[in-house]
This record gives sequence, structure tokens and C-alpha cells, in this order.
Amino acid sequence: MNTLKLFGKRIKELRKKHKYTQEQLSEKLGLFQKQVGNIETGTCFTTMNNLEKLSDLFGVEIKDLFDFNYLQTRDDNIQKINEILANATDEEVQKYYRILAAIVK
Repeated sequence: MNTLKLFGKRIKELRKKHKYTQEQLSEKLGLFQKQVGNIETGTCFTTMNNLEKLSDLFGVEIKDLFDFNYLQTRDDNIQKINEILANATDEEVQKYYRILAAIVK
């Protein structure tokens, strides 16, 4: 998935988390509602000024607006886990297993 679409998903996620409608968010940013929709669908980006406003509204740092690594596909995540395990020592593999087993209980 391209970066604009991932960014849009992240903004939509944060907007919903803070219980803003697109209309409310557009008013706070001084944008048209359609512009917010275009940002969320990844058809356009926004300005640095709006990035600062978004980070203030959502109570996050600007860099956190781009924190969408967890949105990777299941296959991507499994591949990354396999890479971690392939490079781990036996002791580390056991530690990872204990952590995972504790989380999924």
C-alpha cells in the first residue's frame, strides 16, 4: 500500500478515535470537508501547517501521524517475525515464545 493511503488511514483512525466527524475536523483545520476526505483516501496530502494542527488536535507528535507500520498485511508481519526468529539465538527464541504465550492466554 502506498504511503499516501497509509497516511490517510492513520488520519481517519485518529479522527475516529477522537470522535470527530470529517466535517468537524475540516472546520478545525480550515479546510473543506472534501479535502479531509481526500486526505483520508490518500488522493492528496496536506501542508506542514495542517500537520501541526493535526498533531495538536490529536495530542501526538507530528512523527506519530506517520506511525502506520502496524497497518502492514498479515503476510508482511509473518515475514518480519520469521526474519526475527531466523536471526535469534535459541535463548531468544524461547524468550519470544514465553512472551507470545503470555500475551495470547
